[in-house]
Amino acid sequence: IKEVLHFVKKMILVVLDPQGKVACPNALHMILIWGNMAFPFTAMKEEALWRDETWRLELLVDDIDHNILEWMGHEKTVCLYGGEDIEWIRRFTHNAKEVAAAARIELELVYVGKSKAKERTRKIIGVIQEEGLSHYWTDLTSYWYFWTRLECMLYSKMQQGKGVDNDRIMQEVMTILSFDGSDQGWATMWFGSAEVARAKGDLIQQSFTRYEEWEEPARVKGFVIALREFLQQLHTPQHCNRLILPGIEGGIPEKVICAECSKPMEKYFMY
Repeated sequence: IKEVLHFVKKMILVVLDPQGKVACPNALHMILIWGNMAFPFTAMKEEALWRDETWRLELLVDDIDHNILEWMGHEKTVCLYGGEDIEWIRRFTHNAKEVAAAARIELELVYVGKSKAKERTRKIIGVIQEEGLSHYWTDLTSYWYFWTRLECMLYSKMQQGKGVDNDRIMQEVMTILSFDGSDQGWATMWFGSAEVARAKGDLIQQSFTRYEEWEEPARVKGFVIALREFLQQLHTPQHCNRLILPGIEGGIPEKVICAECSKPMEKYFMY
C-alpha cells in the first residue's frame, strides 16, 4: 500500500473500477470538493468538473452554511472573515457595520476561523457570541471542512499543473490560504455569486476608515466593485505573504508563485 498508493499517514480514498483495478489512487480531495458529483472519481471527471467551474461563493462555502446562499439570493453583501486576533476582529466588525450603514447596504458578517487552530477558534467564537460581533458556525467541524476543502482545491489544481498565472481559482485559493498563513486578520466581501473583493486586515481596515474616498463610486458601481478598485489603489509592491502547504505526497511543487504579485516565493520546511 505504501509503495503503490503512496500511503504515509494521512487518510486516502482509493477508488477501484468494476474490474478491481485502481481508477484513482486518492479521490478524497474530489469527494470533499464535489461530493458524489465527482463520480466515477477519475482524472478525466476531475478535469471536466474544473473546466465547468468558476470562482464563486457557492464553491467556497459549499453547503456549510445555507444562510449564506440565502443572503446571496436576497442581494445582501456577504463578508467572510478570519484570523485569530480578537482585537482586530472587534475593530473590523465595528468598522464594517459602520460602513455598511453609511453605504446603505445589507451586510452579513461570518467568521470562518483559522486553519489548524481548533482551540483558538473555539475561544474566539465564544467572544463573538458573547459580544454579538457577527455570525459564526457553532460546529467546529464546519471550520475544519472549510479549510480542508480549500487545501483540497489547491492540491487538485497542483496535480493538474495549474498555477496562479493561468488559473483564477488557483489564484483565489492560494490568496485565501496565504491570508490564513499570515498573522493578520483578513476578509472577502461578496455580492451575488461572483462579485468579490478581498484583502488582508490592514488594507481592509484602511479602506473602511477612508470610505468617503470611494463613497461615490460605491453608489455608482456597487459597493463590492468600488471596494475592490480602492483596494487595488492601496496595494503596494512591498508585501509579505506566507503560504503554509500541507505535506501531501507529491503535492508540493518546486516553485510556488505569490498570488498577489506573481513572483516566486521562498520555500522553507516546517517540522
